[in-house]
Amino acid sequence: MGNNMPIKVLMPALSPTMTAGNLAKWVKKEGDKVKPGDVIAEIETDKATMEVESVDEGVLAKIMVSAGSQNIPVGSLIAVILEEGEDASLVDSISAENVVPIEISDSKNDSVRSAISEQVNDISKIQSENTRIFASPLAKRLAADKGVNLLSVEGSGPYGRIIKADIEKLSIEKLPSGVACSVRRSEKEYNIVPHTNMRKIIAARLVESKQNVPHFYLNIECALDKLLDMRQDINEIASDATHHKISVNDLVIRASAMALRDVPHANASWDDAGIMFYNNVDVAVAVAIDGGLITPVLRNADQKSLMDLSSEMKNLAKKAKENKLKPEEFQGGSFTISNLGMYGIRRFSAIINPPQSCILAVGEGVKRAIVEDDKIVIRTMMDVTLSCDHRVVDGAVGAQFLKAFKNYIEKPVKMMIS
Repeated sequence: MGNNMPIKVLMPALSPTMTAGNLAKWVKKEGDKVKPGDVIAEIETDKATMEVESVDEGVLAKIMVSAGSQNIPVGSLIAVILEEGEDASLVDSISAENVVPIEISDSKNDSVRSAISEQVNDISKIQSENTRIFASPLAKRLAADKGVNLLSVEGSGPYGRIIKADIEKLSIEKLPSGVACSVRRSEKEYNIVPHTNMRKIIAARLVESKQNVPHFYLNIECALDKLLDMRQDINEIASDATHHKISVNDLVIRASAMALRDVPHANASWDDAGIMFYNNVDVAVAVAIDGGLITPVLRNADQKSLMDLSSEMKNLAKKAKENKLKPEEFQGGSFTISNLGMYGIRRFSAIINPPQSCILAVGEGVKRAIVEDDKIVIRTMMDVTLSCDHRVVDGAVGAQFLKAFKNYIEKPVKMMIS
C-alpha cells in the first residue's frame, strides 16, 4: 500500500495571521531519513523564527524551495518525502491524484508533541511488516489521543488512507471492544465572549486599585455562636409577625456600621489635598450579578435598625440582579463588605473599591476546635480579612476597627441596644 504515494510537504501556517513565510534554513538535506518529531526546517513568520517538524516517516527525497527563499505562500509545495520502498522516480511525476499532504506542527508551541509522538510510536510498534497502516499524520494523532487502534479503522481517503474524518466519526458505541477513549479534545481551542461595558469598568477600576493603592491586610477570627442563637430567636419572632427573616450578612452589615461609627478614622479616603473623613457611615455591599458585580449602598447604616437594614439590603440586591438600580443607589459609599461565606469560601482578601480605603472580606462560619480557658471547645468561627489603604488607614487603626467589629459579632446584643 505504500507504493505510488509520495508525501507532499507544504508551507505551514504557523500562526492564525500568517499568509506567507520565509524558509530560513533546511535542517535536513535531500536523502536524509526523517521520522515523527524530527526538525526538518526553520520557518520565519511575521513574528518569529520557528522550528518545524515532520510527523511522518520516510526519506526527504526532494527539496523544492531553497533556504533563504522569501514570501512563500502558505500551502506551497516546499519538499517531498518518500516512504520506505517507494521509487525515487515518483518525485518527478507528482500530481494531485497521487500525493498526500503532510502536516507540519510547531515544535516550540506544541506542548503535547512528545506525548503524541510516544503514543504514535506505541501504535506503530504493534503493527507487523505485513500490516502497515497508511494514515494521515493528523489521523494518527487523533487516534493516539482517543486510544483508537488504527488496525480497526477503514480508511476513506485516497488508496484507502485513513484520514481525520474516519477517526472523528467513530462514536463511543461503535468503538471496537477493548478500545480506550479516555481523552477527548475539542478542535476549537476556545470561545471568546466580547467584554461588556460593566466588565471593562470593573477591570479598569481593579487594575487602578492594585496599581495605585498600597494594600495591606489584617485578619481576625470571630465566634458566631451567640450571634447565630440571637438570629434564630429574632427570626422565630419575626416569622410570626412579618415573615421577614434576617441573615448573617445583615448582622455583619450592622456590626460593620457600628464599628465604623466607633472608629471614624477607618471611615475615610485618600485625596491629594488631604485625608477625607466621612461624616456619614455609608456601607456598600458587593452583590454578584450576571456578568459581574455591583455594590449597592446602605446610606447612614449606623442609624438604621437591624430589621430596616435587612429589608433595604434585600430590596437593593433584588433590584441589582434585575438591573434596576438607580445611580444614586450604587454610587459612593465609604466602606465595602464582600461576603463569600455563602459560597463555602473560608478566607480571602478583597481588592479595595476606590476611592474608599477599606473593604471587609467575610468568610464562611465553620465549626472548629478552639481553646477557651485552657479547655478545647467547639465553636462556629468566621474568618474576616480587612484590606486597607496604608496611606489612610494604619495598622493600629485597622486593628481597632476589627476589635470593635469582633466585639459586636461575639456580643451581638450590643448592636441591638447601641
